Amino acid sequence: MKHSNWRWKGDPLDGAQGIDDSAAELFVFPSLYEGFGLPPLEAMACGMPVITSNTSSLPEVVGEAGIMVEPRDVSGPIEAMERILTDKRLREEMRIKGLERARQFTWERAARETLKVYHEVFEHQYLQ
Repeated sequence: MKHSNWRWKGDPLDGAQGIDDSAAELFVFPSLYEGFGLPPLEAMACGMPVITSNTSSLPEVVGEAGIMVEPRDVSGPIEAMERILTDKRLREEMRIKGLERARQFTWERAARETLKVYHEVFEHQYLQ
């Protein structure tokens, strides 16, 4: 499979470059460990099909909207990329599911849930 539009964006160790190319056909993120998984979430919010690791927090973040692969197995991501790039219907289905999944994550919700945890810890620590 030949694809002439491959691009490497920014320093992969930086993590701060963000997803700014919503014209990409897919987003591949075979990370070994993630605290939360913002890059795949950003990619889904841009309408990109996501291939990511089946490790760490990534399956919880991506849910059923992406394809999960073993990050140390090179053939898994390659097969997933080929499936997405050659199957227009799959690409569109993943795009729609990704946009729906990304809408579930908001900063307001994150703040509300963080505050809830703080309240629970406070109540457990000081009111018992």
